[in-house]
Amino acid sequence: MTILAPQPQFFKKWWLYQRERFPVIAHGTLIAAFSFSAVSFSALLRGSHSLPDWSSLVIAFLNSFFAFLQLRIADEFKDIDEDTQYRPYRPVPRGLVTLRELGWLGFGTAVVQLLLALALHPPLVILLLVTWTYLALMSREFFAREWLKARPFTYLWTHMLIMPLIDFYATACDWLHLGLRPPPGLFWFVIVSFFNGIVIEIGRKIRAPEDEENGVPTYTVIWGRTGAVIAWFIALSGTTTSAIYASSHIDFAGPVSCTLAVLLFINVIVGILFLRTHQRRYAKLVEPLSGLWTLSMYLSLGAVPMLWRVWHAG
Repeated sequence: MTILAPQPQFFKKWWLYQRERFPVIAHGTLIAAFSFSAVSFSALLRGSHSLPDWSSLVIAFLNSFFAFLQLRIADEFKDIDEDTQYRPYRPVPRGLVTLRELGWLGFGTAVVQLLLALALHPPLVILLLVTWTYLALMSREFFAREWLKARPFTYLWTHMLIMPLIDFYATACDWLHLGLRPPPGLFWFVIVSFFNGIVIEIGRKIRAPEDEENGVPTYTVIWGRTGAVIAWFIALSGTTTSAIYASSHIDFAGPVSCTLAVLLFINVIVGILFLRTHQRRYAKLVEPLSGLWTLSMYLSLGAVPMLWRVWHAG
């Protein structure tokens, strides 16, 4: 029998929910870097020497923020049975918020996304519908839940394909808004987002033995510690390669390569230390390092070169 916790006040419960499941400040910072860099990278590719239009930046950010929130909400729905059985401390199983409330929240954010797309440039709605369709398929596990669960790698990459879709929409707030085609070189930036998604996903599911939970399929459980860390290294390498190709299209390969070389060295050292010692302190570093890697990646590909070009142009 499930015992529901006493219900806190409306604003307090949503504050608790975001703190536990979708930290607004932490996620917002990363999403701001992601969206600003996506719009800026597109502008850099088309040779712009001025900051992108403020409306493109704001709408790219809001759409991305709501898209990632929708991903979290979709997870709450599809994982409810496992969470109830193995993670009853989470907000939905313990009764802090309900799936119905989360459903209405997701619907509300979708309405706002639609209105923003129509306000900026109506053809953006087509890209929005593509993203929504893929998210809907993800929420239903592509109607092959058991088959995917038995194939963790396939499960991982099929779910990470949502990242390029969100990224592509953010870049379209620049080029499509101006009535242009996707600029040459944009492909590599979109690929970066795919690998970055994998870096974060694997990084948040690498745990020390004492932190593993019964029924929770972390990658250290599925692939073992060595397999999980190697997979993390491969994702880091994939991001590095695609980022260097992307930066070469905006004449910023040198700074990007140097930045990533330093971060890659740090990440590899931490990964090796975890494999050798199995200590919790090294496992705990993997997730924040994955976040730092992603933040630095986007800033070095979009925000920094854009600000550098604007400063030199002035």
